[in-house]
Amino acid sequence: MTIDSNTLKLLAIDGEDLRIISAHVQDAVMTVGELRYLKKEMRFVLTMNRFDRQNETENAKAAAKKRGHIRRRAVLHFDRVLSVKEKNIKALSPDTVLNLLAVTFNEVSAPAGEVTLVFSGDSAIRLSVECLEARLGDLDAAWSTQHAPDHGRLPELIEEPFDEPTEVPRQRQQQQQ
Repeated sequence: MTIDSNTLKLLAIDGEDLRIISAHVQDAVMTVGELRYLKKEMRFVLTMNRFDRQNETENAKAAAKKRGHIRRRAVLHFDRVLSVKEKNIKALSPDTVLNLLAVTFNEVSAPAGEVTLVFSGDSAIRLSVECLEARLGDLDAAWSTQHAPDHGRLPELIEEPFDEPTEVPRQRQQQQQ
């Protein structure tokens, strides 16, 4: 079932903006193969199926029980990326599904900082950025699903060391060709 509705387009240029994007992409699912680091363009791209929380308001809950919950195909990308580090992702196959839990920004030396993408399964990606510049946009019409994310307490954000900078998503893309 395809549901016609307005699509979401958001821009983040500071930590507060990114918290709003993080709320919209919480519980998005994607495969490892849908992560791309485009080093020459200084861009990191995630193509995902995001859970549409805008349709999960109190007024919409009764309707959601009838028609199901909504997911949308979307892209989140970060510009001005200097390097990418990963934790527990490099060894995964391109078909492995990742569940995005949160996206955070830590300003290191204004306006530069680190964006951390936290996934379930103790996995994460850390982007070193010149400045925060992120865009989230829906691509296609939405579709219904009977499954909604259901998890208890979120794990603490990952603070353990990351592997050295890597170009794993890009290398994997070249290997598949």
